[in-house]
Amino acid sequence: MAKFQPYDTASDKAWYYIFRVICGLIFFFLMFPILVIMPLSFNAGNYFTFTPEMLRLEIEGFSLKHYRDFFTNPDWQVALYNSFRIAPVATLLSVGFGTLAAIGLSQSHVPFRRTIMAILISPMIVPLILSAAGMYFFYSRIGLQGTYIGVVLAHAALGIPFVIITVTATLAGFDKSLTRASASLGAGPVRTFFKIQMPLILPGVISGGLFAFITSFDEVVVVLFVGSASLKTLPWEMFNGLREQISPTILAIATILITLSVLLLSTIEILRRRSERLRGITQS
Repeated sequence: MAKFQPYDTASDKAWYYIFRVICGLIFFFLMFPILVIMPLSFNAGNYFTFTPEMLRLEIEGFSLKHYRDFFTNPDWQVALYNSFRIAPVATLLSVGFGTLAAIGLSQSHVPFRRTIMAILISPMIVPLILSAAGMYFFYSRIGLQGTYIGVVLAHAALGIPFVIITVTATLAGFDKSLTRASASLGAGPVRTFFKIQMPLILPGVISGGLFAFITSFDEVVVVLFVGSASLKTLPWEMFNGLREQISPTILAIATILITLSVLLLSTIEILRRRSERLRGITQS
């Protein structure tokens, strides 16, 4: 297929290249800090700087000692354990409640759907510091402040909007005649959901769950308010490391988290394309 159509004007062709240059500059602006962090994580020194040996690409300037420190330091390992203890449970709650909310709000007979949707996705819009402060005062009154359940519920509340948005987008192309046909054949609502609806919206559910997991795993502000010293997560420990001592181990952890995020986002993109194929939507 030709790059330009015969009727494209000179201004259309110029904008074609200008637009790509602008996108490239934005991409470079966003990615450059990451490209700096990753090689620094292999620094043989103890500071956030490129040593002369690294600039000369000498093997003596590179080391895995910061990665080794992360996997052997008990403080980092406890924080990693807490993150993996909190994020999966918060993700399951987010997926369960968010999927049910999205399905309910997709029904045309539900009153005040837009208002309810705005309230449910408000954690994405309201500044995180305000949400954290509100959760702190609420949880302190009901006795959940500083507890494992409190942190899980707080992270679940932050993840639910992502699930609602992704599942709602998936349901936008859902053929409701399939559920009516299932009901006409004698299937109940629960059987219809698991046999007809769930397989078609599953990519959206998984995508929302991955977003919720990333949100919980990387979150630091809310856990500072509703957590406790025994519930320090990995981002919390990284924040303390930046505030109390600047250790290149933080760069090693950041590199690991970046790699994990890239893998999860790639999975989300694959699921999005699979969802479009299942719903009969083709790429133009």
